[in-house]
Amino acid sequence: MSVMKTSLRNFFAHKGRMILSGLAVLLSVAFVCGTLVFTATMQTTFERLFDVSASNVMVTPGSGEEGATGGGIDDMPSMTGRPETMPGDLADTLRGVDGVEEVTGTLDSQSVVAVDAENENIGPATGAPTIVANWNPIELRSMEIVEGSAPEGSGEVMVDSQTAESSSVAIGDELRLLSVGGSFAVTVSGIVEFQITNPGATLLYVDTPTAQEVLLGGEDGYTAFYVDTTDAVTDEEMRDRVASAVGEDRYLVRTSEQFAEDNRNALGEFLDIIRWVLLGFAGIALLVGIFLIVNTFTMLVAQRTREIGLFRAIGAQRGQVNRSVMIEALLLGVVGSILGFLAGIGIAVALMAILGAVGMNLSTDDLTIGWTVPVTGIVLGVTVTLIAAWIPARRAGRITPMAALQDAGNPGDAKAGRIRAAIGAVLLVLGTAALLAVTGTESSGAAGQLLGVGIPLTLVGLVLAAPALVGLVIRGLSAVLLRWFGSIGRLAERNAMRNPRRTGATASALMIGLALVSALAVAGASLVASTDKAIDETIGADFIVQSENFMPVMPEAIAAMGEAEHLTATSEYRDIGAEITTADADEPFAQRFGMVDADYPRVFAVDVAEGDIDEALAPGGFTVTTGVAEARDLAIGDEVEVVVEGGDSTTLTLRAITRSAGAAIEGDYAYMGIPTAEEFVSDEAMPLPWAVFAMAEEGLQAEAKASLETALEPFPQLVVRDQADYKELVRSEVGMILNMVYGLLALAIIVAVLGVINTLALSVVERTREIGLMRAIGLSRRQLRRMIRLESVVIALFGAILGVALGLFWGWASQQVMALEGIDVLEIPVGVIVIVFIGSALVGLLAALIPAFRAGRMNILRAIATE
Repeated sequence: MSVMKTSLRNFFAHKGRMILSGLAVLLSVAFVCGTLVFTATMQTTFERLFDVSASNVMVTPGSGEEGATGGGIDDMPSMTGRPETMPGDLADTLRGVDGVEEVTGTLDSQSVVAVDAENENIGPATGAPTIVANWNPIELRSMEIVEGSAPEGSGEVMVDSQTAESSSVAIGDELRLLSVGGSFAVTVSGIVEFQITNPGATLLYVDTPTAQEVLLGGEDGYTAFYVDTTDAVTDEEMRDRVASAVGEDRYLVRTSEQFAEDNRNALGEFLDIIRWVLLGFAGIALLVGIFLIVNTFTMLVAQRTREIGLFRAIGAQRGQVNRSVMIEALLLGVVGSILGFLAGIGIAVALMAILGAVGMNLSTDDLTIGWTVPVTGIVLGVTVTLIAAWIPARRAGRITPMAALQDAGNPGDAKAGRIRAAIGAVLLVLGTAALLAVTGTESSGAAGQLLGVGIPLTLVGLVLAAPALVGLVIRGLSAVLLRWFGSIGRLAERNAMRNPRRTGATASALMIGLALVSALAVAGASLVASTDKAIDETIGADFIVQSENFMPVMPEAIAAMGEAEHLTATSEYRDIGAEITTADADEPFAQRFGMVDADYPRVFAVDVAEGDIDEALAPGGFTVTTGVAEARDLAIGDEVEVVVEGGDSTTLTLRAITRSAGAAIEGDYAYMGIPTAEEFVSDEAMPLPWAVFAMAEEGLQAEAKASLETALEPFPQLVVRDQADYKELVRSEVGMILNMVYGLLALAIIVAVLGVINTLALSVVERTREIGLMRAIGLSRRQLRRMIRLESVVIALFGAILGVALGLFWGWASQQVMALEGIDVLEIPVGVIVIVFIGSALVGLLAALIPAFRAGRMNILRAIATE
């Protein structure tokens, strides 16, 4: 009981010193719990939507799980511009099945653009789709008409309330629907509102004949049939009856539970990605928090050496001292984890609010907090805290009564430091060898494995070796920065070097976050530079025309481009998956095909290794890259069987082998001419272009672009970009991703800053008598505060030097791996590195504000009297 009382007394006596360590636990646990609550809430919300909207039996195109499409969350826009459908007369067959009460056909497509009277696209700017569907009784299960009336006739449309609000669409407004079938004028007849959640899409409802005209060119087809049954038959029995009636292998027949389960699985895959990414960053924050907690307890134990010695002198055993420190850590972990769980709920609500701002509304009524969330958070937080406190607790247990009473240090520290540095050096060498070996690897998979081994080895190695580097690096920083501040600078230098283990641990916490930032910056800059190079080397076109939401370019838009002036050539770029079977192979291999027209060799800088590119794009021919030719033992003149998505097949002759330019647009694509594809690919399977490339007349690029933009004015979803614009698009997309990652890494950096603050605060307490003596011999408060600020700055810069050096090495190795996939330009983002160093110095200054202020307020006499 005396151990417990002592632990409680020490914990509350030093509660101020525990706050920052507790914040590290709180933030990390909050991020973990918030992630779990947020993803569980999303799953709950969508499960409600699936359960409410499903009928007893669902019939959709395809057969088997891989064909699960119609009406599910796994639907994707079709590059053909047409959804996969079933014939309308199938409804009569379904109604004839015994036990069927009602059959409802639904038809929807994401390959549509809605334009208002101002010629503005009213679809989401977030990348979510615009969905046009037929209004039917199934929709009333999750939607409610809140204004106006349902669409009747070909000239009416109903819009979801969120789109109506964000795009200022009202009843009576004129809209245009742009689809593969052309342009259709409609008038808004009503506003409809989600009763469960808006998944972020723009929803437009028309009547069934209009939907079939807009989406299918008047064909009588549906994307799903909802079959409602009488109570006299189970869903499983009805599924079997329906499958027997429509053909076991022709369509996918599922019960409501199977339909919901398939959608839950598809949603689960998406949520798993979000969950593991967020938990990964939480794990980084936890790792950084471990350094903070280790430092805190190490310094607390050192400051209580005399107290522990007295405790031992009156009979306390080593194990009791050890348990006393561990009990304090347990209390810290429990309190921090409980508060972290509560904060995690707030983070989940905040994430829901962010989603609401971009169009996906999640209600707090669906907030899902399973019992595993607090248990996971508390167990994780307590375990991490206990692990971090274990080494300081062991050190406390090794303190002898005499050594403590004489205020001696731990005699094993120097030896332990040498062993630690030696282990760190070995790990650094092994990790460095693994990363250097990446350059001699030709397989991206093997290179990735070496990268995965080298990064953690170098990280752990540098963390262990950091104390041994303190003297060298701090002296170098002092020569550059601190010498300008005279004796105050020298005092700051010596304070930073006084305890290398403490300085190394504090800097290592900051190092981890900055290493990741630097590595990602190098990888991102290299990706952009490589793409810029590939665009310059491979795309000879002056302009690239694409949809903003990665939808296909509709035929009407392609025809409009033909009216543009000052263009010498245009080349459509279509994409389709296929399987190739060679004469000598037993099994086919998967191959992506680009389908292009005769102008392709002039619009792109095609590097032909063998054969003739014009002959390859003529009917009956195709190309492959040198990599595919070597891997599959293909030669000019070889005939192969090609089966494309949709099942159409033909025999083609290899007439050209090209060298892969390494651009993202190229890769290891094979090519055939569009006329070749039109000979054997059915209209239903033929994809539309995802981009159109255009060449301008010499010296008339500006006039050609203006003419092209004028011709495409009726199609606001299309953007005309020149090569500079296209490069800027790549930069903005990479930059957006990097900014998101930097934002998540900010959590780890915040925890590291807390560590710097905590270390300085405890260091000030540890040096109370020393500070008092310096003040007594003439050191002013201003000089004292400056000394502490400079000490903080050099510690932060020490962490920045280690982090940037390690991050640049990781970034170089990552680029070498990416080079095997075509990202062959190494780019060092000097601007980001400079910002990292400036930011680290500012972090050091800010972290020192509170400790320096407290040190300056010390009473000189009381400080001198402190033992």
